[in-house]
Amino acid sequence: MFPSMYFKHACVSGWPFQMQCYHCEETLLDNDCSAPKFIVNCTANIQNACQKEVIVGENGVSYRKTCASFSTCLIVSAGYQSFCVPGRVGSVCISCCNTPLCNGPRPPRISLAPTHPPTRPTTLLIITVAMGTLP
Repeated sequence: MFPSMYFKHACVSGWPFQMQCYHCEETLLDNDCSAPKFIVNCTANIQNACQKEVIVGENGVSYRKTCASFSTCLIVSAGYQSFCVPGRVGSVCISCCNTPLCNGPRPPRISLAPTHPPTRPTTLLIITVAMGTLP
């Protein structure tokens, strides 16, 4: 058995961080590669980011996702910035992120607006009580 002090030290500082990303090398038409089968473990301490390419063609949108070095991804992304016009045929947009599975599907938008108009049951209750106490 390992002493608890050694085990704690090994878990905190002894193991490299390994990023997970969605990965599909070939461009898949109208498939954003966000299914669990596309999740891969990136090379530890080298590929510390996820990259996503969105390419708009005449036949639809293609996606390519991969693990990447964050600094390299930022350089490539900056080089393609002038070609990124979302929705326009010929557009190539490259994005970089550095949290696990960040090149996957967008999370659903959460609306802060109420879906139903507020009801006032307390007001109705007060009126009912007040009417019941009248002579």
